[in-house]
Amino acid sequence: MSDQQPEPLRPARSSPDAAASSPDAAATSPEQARDRRDDGRPEQSRPRDRTGRPLPYGTTGVPLTEEHDPADVEHALTLGVRLWGEQRYFEAHECLEHVWHAAPLEDADLWQSVIQIAVAGVHLQRGNPSGARALLVRSAERFTGYPDIHRGIDVVAAVARCHALVRALDDGASADTLEVGSFPAVPTGAWFTPDPAALAPPAEATPLVDEPTWLTAGQPRRARTRERD
Repeated sequence: MSDQQPEPLRPARSSPDAAASSPDAAATSPEQARDRRDDGRPEQSRPRDRTGRPLPYGTTGVPLTEEHDPADVEHALTLGVRLWGEQRYFEAHECLEHVWHAAPLEDADLWQSVIQIAVAGVHLQRGNPSGARALLVRSAERFTGYPDIHRGIDVVAAVARCHALVRALDDGASADTLEVGSFPAVPTGAWFTPDPAALAPPAEATPLVDEPTWLTAGQPRRARTRERD
């Protein structure tokens, strides 16, 4: 797998193994188990718990993940930070993927590192120490080369947190007793720019993109079309 490929947890609506991991997958074929949108594209509409695990249709009485539809990249970042603060790491990582996808190549590793911490938080909530540890190690490595503070992300603090959690796991701490902590930003907050040379956020909102910018570098940028009521 390429170093720039998506990491283990993917958004609910695009996860290729959503049907296989569902409780009743054995009773249905892959096509029968897969929900679809009006245009025929696959979409997983099964309810999920706050850690992203699929639940049986009609499940009630437990906190569920919610769908978020950010208007632009800056809105996605704001949502991701808020959800992170609520320890809703699965939803936070889905919102932050919009930021990662819109980032220039120079910032792609920065935002992916942040996302990997969020996904490590999901694995800790699920009691999966090996999954959490692997992502924390990757996150710390991917931050290498960035300045101490970049785009409002406190890189030094984020790396230190990754290392501390890895040490705790290696020392035998139970995964579900550990937390990834607050969003790794300086007090003034994280910010996004599509311009790698920018020293401040753009004056106008950045449109969402359908394809990761760091995969289409040098090609015309295609903004996502959005239907409005």
